[in-house]
Amino acid sequence: MTVYFIGAGPGDPELLTLKAARVIGACPVCLYAGSLVPPQVVDCAPEGALVMDTAPMTLDDTHGLIKDAHAKGQDVARVHSGDPSLYGAIAEQIRRLRADGIDYQIIPGVPAYAAAAAALGQELTVPEVAQSIVLTRVSMKSTSMPEGETLENFARTGATLAIHLGVRNLREIHRVLAPYYGEDCPVVVAYRVGWPDQMFIRGTLSDIHAKVRAEKITRTALIMVGKVLGEISDFTESALYDPAVPHVLRPKASAKASA
Repeated sequence: MTVYFIGAGPGDPELLTLKAARVIGACPVCLYAGSLVPPQVVDCAPEGALVMDTAPMTLDDTHGLIKDAHAKGQDVARVHSGDPSLYGAIAEQIRRLRADGIDYQIIPGVPAYAAAAAALGQELTVPEVAQSIVLTRVSMKSTSMPEGETLENFARTGATLAIHLGVRNLREIHRVLAPYYGEDCPVVVAYRVGWPDQMFIRGTLSDIHAKVRAEKITRTALIMVGKVLGEISDFTESALYDPAVPHVLRPKASAKASA
């Protein structure tokens, strides 16, 4: 018996990986986080499977269901939004599984920041504009952040930020980031990426709070901050395809480029 922690992606059932769909389709027990995973994602569960939304449950509740399945020798699909390794709260589940000697595997999924970039139609790592992405969150009602992992410290790097769980704290995000990124730094708030009602709100650090407030968005949103999110056309092209730059699969510079 194995518990499979499955990344469902941000919401679009078509972003479920082939492996994830195959495993869900084979497990007689499917536990999914319904607050962030639409039921359509687990429609591929086998006929007769126990399919339960764990949103109203506690950790002990879900672990109890897993223990029941373990006693029956039934595999469990534990379906989380995005990628389970990012804010998936799987560490405490794994700790209980290890204590009870229950096997588990993790199947990755499409994270929200990647799906947002795809929907926006852009790259997040443009040469000499942005080459780093910081995935972080703000505390608010969640557990506290580790010492040193502050927005101010991350802002000092100038990296593109993907901030989770912060849409209700946009005023504070503006206050902290503006001295480092500038008032006119581009910001995108991605709401319910991959769901039918997904929305992308573009603005700057100075005006994004008002725009988000006007749309009455208070949860399920990713905040992305960085100059790469603006309209950029004047940038250096990558050396990856430069005929003058040899690499292991193109060991010699082309004659045209060398001329």
